[in-house]
Amino acid sequence: MERNLYINELDHKRLTLLIDDALNGVTEQNDSLRSLHAELARATVVNAEELPHDVVTMRSRVLIMLGDEEKEITLVYPNEANRSTGKISILSPIGTAIIGYREGDVIDWLTPGGFKRIRIMKVLYQPEASGNYEL
Repeated sequence: MERNLYINELDHKRLTLLIDDALNGVTEQNDSLRSLHAELARATVVNAEELPHDVVTMRSRVLIMLGDEEKEITLVYPNEANRSTGKISILSPIGTAIIGYREGDVIDWLTPGGFKRIRIMKVLYQPEASGNYEL
């Protein structure tokens, strides 16, 4: 069963610009950009104030199960990514996989290492829930 994805208007706008900028002058789409574009195309776009508090958005801090390993990550833009501090780029396979999903959702996603099962355990911090959605 395919789950509903939710994304706030600001994230949708910024991610669409990110994709457009990255593809400007590129003749062949990269898999990450294609996957992110597909996720954005099927997401329900809502005002930040209407976004459920348990949805993964940009700059959310999230507890996930990746296979049988628990990880705490923060979803960020590519220029902010730093794996050593748990900041995962939206253009990484896991970043693209979790955007817009909610606590309890399970996603089977193709990564360079094969299909991975990702469970959203808890959204520890969401900027929209704290009123910081314009950061």
